[in-house]
Amino acid sequence: MPRAIITGITGQDGSFLAEQLLHKGYEVHGLVRRSSSFNTERIDHLYRDPHEEQVKLYLHHADLSDSSRLVRVLYEVQPDEVYHLGAQSHVRVSFDVPEYTSDVTGMGTVRLLEAIRDARVEPRFYQASSSEMFGASPPPQNESTPFHPRSPYAVAKVTAFWITVNYRESYGIHASNGILFNHESERRGETFVTRKITRALAAIHLGLQDKLYLGNLDAKRDWGYAPDFTDAMWRILQQDEPDDYVIATGEMHSVRDFLDEAAAHLGMDWERHVEIDPKYYRPAEVDALCGDPSKAREKLGWEPKVTFKELVRIMIDADVKSIEDQLAGRAVRTGERG
Repeated sequence: MPRAIITGITGQDGSFLAEQLLHKGYEVHGLVRRSSSFNTERIDHLYRDPHEEQVKLYLHHADLSDSSRLVRVLYEVQPDEVYHLGAQSHVRVSFDVPEYTSDVTGMGTVRLLEAIRDARVEPRFYQASSSEMFGASPPPQNESTPFHPRSPYAVAKVTAFWITVNYRESYGIHASNGILFNHESERRGETFVTRKITRALAAIHLGLQDKLYLGNLDAKRDWGYAPDFTDAMWRILQQDEPDDYVIATGEMHSVRDFLDEAAAHLGMDWERHVEIDPKYYRPAEVDALCGDPSKAREKLGWEPKVTFKELVRIMIDADVKSIEDQLAGRAVRTGERG
């Protein structure tokens, strides 16, 4: 039974990757930060009491700022694969907390790679790199496009990218970078623009709110479906030789396009409800990101399965159902009748 560690297992990508690895017969170990509130909602359906038989998912308290704990977990688990997804991953927030972002997103990768060496384990290592690293470099972007990061988050990801390459070349670690372009799902955090849109439009559609406040509607991104992208992560670590890959759909759409598609699916006119709030603008904007996934298609046999339109509809339908379920549950608790 292959054994994998996932940092960031409670996030969108971590939860989908955990599902896929468990389905493939892996024993999965996830690193989670201690919190006074439950933060495992995305993986609750996968978790079993460790005392039960045939448990394949284990959670370990750890933090990317704590190198000694990372060494201990790696030594105890002896993983075959390490998927490093954990980070402070919100681009706009990184301008507010640049030091924290640099420490966790950048130096966290250094600590994890050093922990692999100190624990004397030899797993295959996946680094979750980001299209934000390309920043101001014009599209289409591929593995040879120069990085021009435009946020503290992107700068930290560039650090993590190059330290991964350095440890591969210096110590012979099977370490690869997946440069993933934007990938969304019904599990996306509600502060990210796509989920913010689908959640708000669903609430407006159901008469629960009236306004949605957004920033730059003209920013263009290459949006795919998260489970397609986590499948690419696994494929990258199955290669005999480590390498770096752009994972993208090759299509570009604006935030305005996303609004159009989401509102059309609900039969709404979003312009009646959306207002622009300058506080959501970034100090340095990334205007256009569109990846060229040719290398991934040729070497990994990977292609995205879910289209942009399907992605938007999956997210909208999930949010409408979620809110309706909440309303139904509230009605049952209060004895209301519809």
